[in-house]
Amino acid sequence: MSTTLNPCNHLSDYKQRYGLKGFNLIQKWVKTSPCGKTLISRSKSEIPRCSFCCGYEGRLYICLICSSMSCSLSSGSNHALLHTKTQIGHEIAVDIQRSELYCFACDDQVYDPDFDRAVMCEQVLGLGNVNLEGVRSNNKRKRLGFEGGLSSDFKIMKRVVGSGVGGDWDHGRRLSKSCFPVGLRGLNNLGNTCFMNSVLQALLHAPPIRNYFLSGRHDRDTCRKTSSDRFCLSCDIDIICSAVFSGDRAPYSPAQFLYSWWRLSENLACYEQQDAHEFFMSVLDRIHEKEEKTKNTNKDNGDCHCVVHRAFSGLLRSDVTCTTCGFTSTTYDPCVDISLDFNTNVDHISPNKPQKSTDLGISTLTSCLDLFTRPEKLGSDQKLYCQSCQQRQESVKQMSIKKLPLVLCLHVKRFEHSLVRKASRKIDRHLQFPFSLDMTPYVSSSIVRKRFGNRIFAFEGDESEFSTNFEVFAVITHSGMLESGHYMTYLRLNEQWYKCDDAWITEVDDEVVRASQIYLVFYVQKSNSSHKSGEDVGCHLRSSPSGDSFMSIAGCC
Repeated sequence: MSTTLNPCNHLSDYKQRYGLKGFNLIQKWVKTSPCGKTLISRSKSEIPRCSFCCGYEGRLYICLICSSMSCSLSSGSNHALLHTKTQIGHEIAVDIQRSELYCFACDDQVYDPDFDRAVMCEQVLGLGNVNLEGVRSNNKRKRLGFEGGLSSDFKIMKRVVGSGVGGDWDHGRRLSKSCFPVGLRGLNNLGNTCFMNSVLQALLHAPPIRNYFLSGRHDRDTCRKTSSDRFCLSCDIDIICSAVFSGDRAPYSPAQFLYSWWRLSENLACYEQQDAHEFFMSVLDRIHEKEEKTKNTNKDNGDCHCVVHRAFSGLLRSDVTCTTCGFTSTTYDPCVDISLDFNTNVDHISPNKPQKSTDLGISTLTSCLDLFTRPEKLGSDQKLYCQSCQQRQESVKQMSIKKLPLVLCLHVKRFEHSLVRKASRKIDRHLQFPFSLDMTPYVSSSIVRKRFGNRIFAFEGDESEFSTNFEVFAVITHSGMLESGHYMTYLRLNEQWYKCDDAWITEVDDEVVRASQIYLVFYVQKSNSSHKSGEDVGCHLRSSPSGDSFMSIAGCC
């Protein structure tokens, strides 16, 4: 797939020649499936078929110029590409399954805000055919002014809704109610970007992150003046955070953020689906790197004070004990998340009280944490050098958590690669998780004391000042197969769960969340009177330096 970041010249040529007529035509055919996905259908009764072979398998595309439909099964059977080669100038088509633009000359998906608006007007508002030419001329849109001219917001939708359906939009059960907590706002899919939208929803509702940006502690003007870098994810998140918590319910399009991330992570820059966990780690790294340049912070020595490390940074302890002499070597490693393997040998009920099960062998999040902190005997091919024995010896390794972060991110390893079969697969096993999590059994003090028979002895560092009780506030799930899955986020606000599926926000029950295939789980540390950083996880925002007060956000934890 092409990873070029420049606007598609073929799409630009098409729009210069034909304007938005093709987009308006496609808008008539936009349909919404029961699960909320958009697709293109010219007929309610007929099955869409390729005009070359009359087949209906594979991907089907509609040409924006002649409206002919063609299929793409493989590189050896690609009638859509054949249509482009035989009809000069017919490079731009629409994927009818995904309602996304595709350029066959570039061999890549392309994003266009006008096409996005055409799809969203029909999908979200259900207003039928809306002439986009009139929309563009009669209403001013807020733009962020960067290459390609991508629109940052969809203000026009709110105006149309307000005049037509009383200010709330209703599409089946997908309601954007005025009674929803402030901060619940859908994010438009810009072409296989559900991985980005799901992570952004979790980040924006992480109390330390949300409080930092809404209290004005990131000054975009100062950032631009003091930095030579043109692209800044912190500035983009600041813009998104202001828009999401503005009270506007129309879906927001984070195009500027996507473009900046592309420029800062060009090895991942394409419209292909990305791994949500990899994207999450990439965003944290890019934000840290930017603040490291401007504030001289250092992540490796543990004293980084950037916003992402104040929120997510923890410290892991690794003890390697020689099985011959008993000498223990201890190392510490910083972390912003903890990756957990499935515990496939669960034969007991997890000790965490809120998570009960009468069925043996059920996978639970706490059993995964038990596995993570369980002593592991290293194989004979992994012998490590023992300082006491002065030679390589067999040893036992045990992990524990020396320092808990304010926001605990647990990554469940659902994707695995087999070196023998040379293939990857997804683990579809269900995993139970508690809404309230006590991390006491997994901190270093508990692990070490248990190892020495719970003897009372002085333990380096005072861990009592940090709360070990956490409450879930966001869950990122993955559904579908490894190659063609979909990410969604469930947010817990005021003890009520809300499903964030790209542009859709839906109120759901606890059982729906518990039944989902969790991939990333975000817990926030419960307030502790002795915890010095408790102000960052509170539900109330502090005043800005200028003295302006900010509203309290209901249900942040």
